[in-house]
Amino acid sequence: MNLFTRGASLRRQAPPAAHLPADDPSAPAPALLDPALAALTGEWVVDPAHSRIGFSVRHAMVTTVRGAFTEYQSRLYFDGRDPARSRAEIVVSTGSVDTGVEQRDAHLVGRDFLDSATYPHMRFTSTSVRVEGPDLYRMTGDLTIKNRTRPVVLDLTYIGQVTDPFGYQRAGFDGTTTINRTEWGLTYDSRLAEGGAMVSEKVRLQLDIAAIRTAPPA
Repeated sequence: MNLFTRGASLRRQAPPAAHLPADDPSAPAPALLDPALAALTGEWVVDPAHSRIGFSVRHAMVTTVRGAFTEYQSRLYFDGRDPARSRAEIVVSTGSVDTGVEQRDAHLVGRDFLDSATYPHMRFTSTSVRVEGPDLYRMTGDLTIKNRTRPVVLDLTYIGQVTDPFGYQRAGFDGTTTINRTEWGLTYDSRLAEGGAMVSEKVRLQLDIAAIRTAPPA
């Protein structure tokens, strides 16, 4: 499946932010952007070899299980001059879940959870981006799992950018959000003798992104 060729483009623009009158004392102070970010404007793709799309969830109320999805495709556009115009789309293979325990992975891809045989992919598509502070962004988007689509908000931190020894321009971002899995039909509900849940409904998603520029700046 090759959803994101270089000739393709995600052209859905984020809705314009509402502007308060300049003399409104409640108007927030504009976030200051690093002028160097303008040079990063362009198309990017997530480098799977140096990135992680992971999750963590409380298990049996006393410990945390961590895992990741190892197969995904992506298309990113970052606008360093106007971050509100930035956008992202990531399509993840649900069958690629890896928690380090084969039996547990088989349970997660089964009908109790992701049902990968019926729903082989899940998708995140951004709808808006807002600057929260120096190197801090808030990306709102639609997360689709098992054909259910609901909004989520990612808190993103810009780590920095470099040119690697092979001449590729790289940029790093960390992102986090917490979802309630039952809102996407992941309703497995085994209970403990003490009355708590075997698997928490709250799942923390963690994105450690190394992006590579795929096209020159506009």
